This record gives sequence, structure tokens and C-alpha cells, in this order.
Amino acid sequence: MNREKAWEILKANGYKKTDKRELILSMFEATDKYLTARDLLEVLKKDYPGMSYDTIYRNLATFVELGILEETELNGEKNFRMHCEVDHHHHHFICLKCGMVKEVSLCPLEMMESMLPGYSVESHKFELYGKCPACNV
Repeated sequence: MNREKAWEILKANGYKKTDKRELILSMFEATDKYLTARDLLEVLKKDYPGMSYDTIYRNLATFVELGILEETELNGEKNFRMHCEVDHHHHHFICLKCGMVKEVSLCPLEMMESMLPGYSVESHKFELYGKCPACNV
């Protein structure tokens, strides 16, 4: 997803364009890696010294709710990245050292569903964590 598409979604849902939201979205657009609220706060505090985690988390929650950002938890902390715009179902490998994210097209859900006869799976999440080839040396 890009900022332009994100703003279309925000405006369609009644959200106004603000400099803070623009800066947050530009930070996500500039990387494929996951970012934390702390990552954002370090940058935002330079231009907005009174910026708080509450403001950042409120915006992040809105962006996740509207499908602009994806959310995951790494080491007990919420991490976010721009929502993928690929049109096929996939998952991710996330490097715990450098933060690199690689698409994984295989989904274990099909195998799992056969093990759960009579159950209805409404959602799932599957991520792999480790070190990428560059960090594994």
C-alpha cells in the first residue's frame, strides 16, 4: 500500500489529513520492515516535542482497523508495517536481527482445517521468525 491509497481510505472514513498522520504514513511507506511506536516516536519527537505514545497508538490502531497497516507482536511489543497489496494469500518470514520481511506463499491452514472437522476457522495468522541469510553469517 502507498500513502495515496492510505489517504483515500482515511478520507472515505471521515479522517482528516494531518501533518502527524502524513509523517507516520511516510515512515511506513519508506520501509518494508516492521516499525514500533517507539521507532515512530523517536522521529516524530523532533518535529513534535510533545508527541505521546497515546497519539501514536491511536493513529496506529485506526490504520490497522482500516486495513492500512498490518500488526504483529515481536518480543512482547506491537510492530506495524504497510499492508501488502499482493492479491494472493500469503504469510511472512521476519528477520529478528535486521527486520527484513520475506513473503511466504505456503499456508498451513489447508492442512490444519482437515484436522478440525466440524470447526469453522474465521481468521488465522502464521509468521516465521529467525535470521535472514545476511544476518545468519
